[in-house]
Amino acid sequence: MVLEFRKEGIYCPAGDFYIDPWRPVDRALITHGHADHARPGHNRYLATHAAAPVMRHRLGDITLQTTDFGTKTTIGDAVVSFHPAGHVPGSAQIRVEVGGEVWVASGDYKTTDDGFSEPFEPVQCHAFITECTFGLPVFKWQPQAVVIRQINDWWRENQAAGRASVLGAYALGKAQRILANVDASIGPILTHAAIENTNEILRAQGLALPDTKRITPDLDIKANPGALVLATPSAMNGAWMKRFGTGAQSPSTAFASGWMALRGVRRRRAADRGFIMSDHADWTELNTAIKQTGAERVFATHGYTQVFCKWLKEQGYDAAIVETEFEGENLDQATEQTTDQPAEAAS
Repeated sequence: MVLEFRKEGIYCPAGDFYIDPWRPVDRALITHGHADHARPGHNRYLATHAAAPVMRHRLGDITLQTTDFGTKTTIGDAVVSFHPAGHVPGSAQIRVEVGGEVWVASGDYKTTDDGFSEPFEPVQCHAFITECTFGLPVFKWQPQAVVIRQINDWWRENQAAGRASVLGAYALGKAQRILANVDASIGPILTHAAIENTNEILRAQGLALPDTKRITPDLDIKANPGALVLATPSAMNGAWMKRFGTGAQSPSTAFASGWMALRGVRRRRAADRGFIMSDHADWTELNTAIKQTGAERVFATHGYTQVFCKWLKEQGYDAAIVETEFEGENLDQATEQTTDQPAEAAS
C-alpha cells in the first residue's frame, strides 16, 4: 500500500511521512490549517505557501517548509505534490506516487468555486481517501449566488427594522467566503476578534476582503446601526451577544452551515435563520469528485462513513472505512475553527 492507516495518522512507508497526523510525528504533510488537520507537536511540517501563515499563527514557531500547488517533491522513495482542494484558501489534496501507483488524500474539499479559495482540481489516482462529512443524499447545496442573496436580503430587512444581523460562521474559511461575496454597500460589517485575526492574515496574503471593524469592548455598537456582525458560533451563546441589543432591538441571529439543511439542527440552535452553506462537498460533489479521480479504491473518512461506503460498494468501488480524528464541520464544536483557539482542538 502506498499509504497506511496507523494510530498516529495516514502514513507513507516509502517516504516515512504522515498526512495530517493526529499524534506527534517527525514529518507531517498538512492539507490545510484547520485544527483537526494541522496539529502541534510535529518536528517538521510541509504545506502550501497559502496555508502557511494561518498555520504559523496557530502553531507558533514551527519548522515549516512550503510548496507551490503542482510542484513535485521527492521524499524518500515517494513523489508528492499538493493540489487545490477548494475547501479554504491554501487547502490541498496531497498526491503520493510510489513505484507508479498513485494515492490521493483529499483532506477536506468542495468542488464549488467560491470565488475566494483556489478551485478544486480533480487528480487522477488509483486510490482516493475522501471525507464524507455530508455523505447523505439529503445534503444538496444551493448555488452560492442564491445563498448570498438570501443573506443580503436578511441583512437589509433587519437593518430596516433597526436590528443588527449576527451571523455565525467559522473563523477560517466560511467567514471570509461570506465577506468576499456579500453586498458590503448595505452597511457596516463588524467581526469577532477570532474572525478579524484571520481576516488580517489573509489580507496580508493579498486576498481581497471588504472593510471590517474588529469588535472590542470599547467599540460603540450604536455608531454602527444595522450592521452585519460575523461571529464565531460559540460566541453567540453567551454574554458577548448582549452588546448588540435586547428586547425589541435584540439582533436577528443566523448560522451559515451545511447542517442548516437539517431542521432538527436549526431548531436546536434557536436562530432566526439558517443559511445552507458549507465548505465541504455535498452528496453530488462527493460522487462527482470520486468519479473524476478514476480511482478504483476509495477510503471514506469522517462523516457518514457507513452509509457512504455502502453506497460506493454498490457503485462498484473497492471501498472501505478509515477511522480518523478528523471532524469536518461541527456546529457544536465551532470554536475549534477559530485561529486563536488552542491548537489541540479539532475543526
